[in-house]
Amino acid sequence: MKKKSHFHIEPKHIFFFLTAVCLILIIVSSVSNSVNNALRNGINTVLMPMQRGLNQVGSFVFGEAENLAELKRVQDENAQLSEEVAQLREDNTRYQLQLAELDKYKELLDMKEQYPDFETTGAHIISKNSGNWYRTVKIDKGSADGIQVSMNVIADGGLVGIVTSVETHTATISTIIDDGRSVGAMAQLSQDPCIVTGDLLLYDEGRLLLQHINKDDDVENGYKIVTSNTSSEYLPGILIGYAEGLEIESNNLTKSGYLIPVVDFAHLDSVLVITTLKETGAAN
Repeated sequence: MKKKSHFHIEPKHIFFFLTAVCLILIIVSSVSNSVNNALRNGINTVLMPMQRGLNQVGSFVFGEAENLAELKRVQDENAQLSEEVAQLREDNTRYQLQLAELDKYKELLDMKEQYPDFETTGAHIISKNSGNWYRTVKIDKGSADGIQVSMNVIADGGLVGIVTSVETHTATISTIIDDGRSVGAMAQLSQDPCIVTGDLLLYDEGRLLLQHINKDDDVENGYKIVTSNTSSEYLPGILIGYAEGLEIESNNLTKSGYLIPVVDFAHLDSVLVITTLKETGAAN
């Protein structure tokens, strides 16, 4: 039979043990606070610059993100403004074209008032013959609009030419600058007769021939030259141009020179067709 063991600790031993533990804990706690403070200071010394650097990097990245967002917004606004500017330019171009068109109509209206005795209709030039000058031109009105062969055509306040062929919606005009085309004319004031003859090479200098003037007739440089009352093709009194460079010819019977036409044949774009036809006449 085994002996029964007895384990017994004295209360004073327990008291001493607990007191020792408390002292150790107090000492460790005191030492731990110092160590913790030292460690904390060391860690702070290392981490604070890193934290400040990270904060700066974060601020920079955030700022760049904001800049990119602002740049995107500005780019979008610029794109929108560019579209608006393009639209405004297009509107302005259209407006300028409309103004130019109105100016043309005003010029045609003023010219219509200049020749109140004639019935007229406006037309646009849609093509011209090859070459530098408007020897012949085609307009956007034809027989469907009442246009007929032999109708006179004016622009810039003066004579352009005469309708020589007509189709349903177009018509062709032979201009007075065409080589060899003659117009029976006269001085507006004296009504003394003369002949205006087309010459494309001469028109390169801005002039036409002015011929068959009696040397004693009252036709001088600067005089207005208009269509003659006796012309078989042209209605009377239409301004053609101005006399220039008149000289007595070698036969000592006639004088001749040049005519500066009032029509700018190099820039024709709109004309008035006189729908009144010449009824009687003798020549030219």
